[in-house]
Amino acid sequence: MLLELKNTTIGYQKPLISEVNASLNFGDVCLLIGNNGVGKTTLIKSILNQIPILKGDIFINQNSHKKLSDKEIAEQIAVVFSKAQIPANYTTQDLISLGKFIHLPYYYKLEKEDLKDVNKIISQLKLEEYRNIQLQKLSDGNLQKAFIGRALAQNSPMIILDEPTTHLDEENKIIILKLLRDLAKYHNKIILFSSHDWRLAKEFADKIWFINDEKLEEGLAEDILLQNDLLTNPRLFTINENFVSPIIDAPFLEKEMLYSALQKNFKKDLSGIKINFKDNFWEVNYLQFTDKCHTIENIIKTIYNILQ
Repeated sequence: MLLELKNTTIGYQKPLISEVNASLNFGDVCLLIGNNGVGKTTLIKSILNQIPILKGDIFINQNSHKKLSDKEIAEQIAVVFSKAQIPANYTTQDLISLGKFIHLPYYYKLEKEDLKDVNKIISQLKLEEYRNIQLQKLSDGNLQKAFIGRALAQNSPMIILDEPTTHLDEENKIIILKLLRDLAKYHNKIILFSSHDWRLAKEFADKIWFINDEKLEEGLAEDILLQNDLLTNPRLFTINENFVSPIIDAPFLEKEMLYSALQKNFKKDLSGIKINFKDNFWEVNYLQFTDKCHTIENIIKTIYNILQ
């Protein structure tokens, strides 16, 4: 295993996450998930020894990270933070090429094979047309991809990414996550990435590190999802304290959208109403009344009529 946390407590003056025992092996893709402020970024910085841990130890390739230099850690772990400083006057190709110099003296000139790797990464990330564009002129999404490209060029055994899909549209999210998974499975690397979206774990991650109540729970992605309703069924926002939801039987996304619309439009108890989603239409039931609706807008109009 490359990364191991033993009885590790991380934080600042006070612990954010206590007594962590977790590890990642070559080939693992792991989602780091938890609410804002629970310590995801702090954990990443602690692994990199940018923040001292409060207790325990962290081992990188069986060596305590406390005994490793910044360069030695960088040779083992490439990292992409969600907020990174943009180098002045660098182009996309310049930034991605920079990853190669982790292993080389600053005065070194990239060899033919190094440039070939850089070009391959630019192509994989679909950044060809932005190759010679200055970073300051890139969109947030393409800038994020360029920083990920630098981490890929670094060719370290482990890549850690802090919210790597934040500025990406769905197509580019899939490009990045498929690429990261291929690196893990076909090049035997470890990928640890943080996100708020548990659905990314279902499709791309083998493991989950879930931070909640100052604890880190680790395990197979599907096991962690099944054991934690907090992840797969988050409490819906409440903007209307007087609203009481009807009984809704529908898939997660449809249920969430319907709940959102109803609480914005009704300030009363709707618990006597039952709404089922089946065969792409909604069935609204109240006492002896039944109506079929094709849209949420139709449901709202139906409930208005019921309550008059």
